[in-house]
Amino acid sequence: MRTIDIKVVTRYLGQQPSMIDEDIKEYAFSYTITISNHSDDTVQLISRHWIITDGNNHVEEVRGPGVVGKTPILEPGESFTYTSGALVKTPAGSSMKGSYQFIDSR
Repeated sequence: MRTIDIKVVTRYLGQQPSMIDEDIKEYAFSYTITISNHSDDTVQLISRHWIITDGNNHVEEVRGPGVVGKTPILEPGESFTYTSGALVKTPAGSSMKGSYQFIDSR
């Protein structure tokens, strides 16, 4: 049985000037994610897909290989933790959801 456990801790970082235009304010959030492999198999995280919805229901999608430039291999019982962030145009978001894709690493 393959069981991958994902735990998320979010943090509001406050208002930031936009990197594109200083007159536009954005709101920064960080998230620390711990991925734990509770299966009997060695797996490798190969990609992620996030859907971020701000308070105005504006949706941004993030897709790409790995996370924070890494594609970690997790042996049975191992965990990987990383921190990343998101900028949104409203001080509160309505949701952030997503998925990871793993492959059997054998």
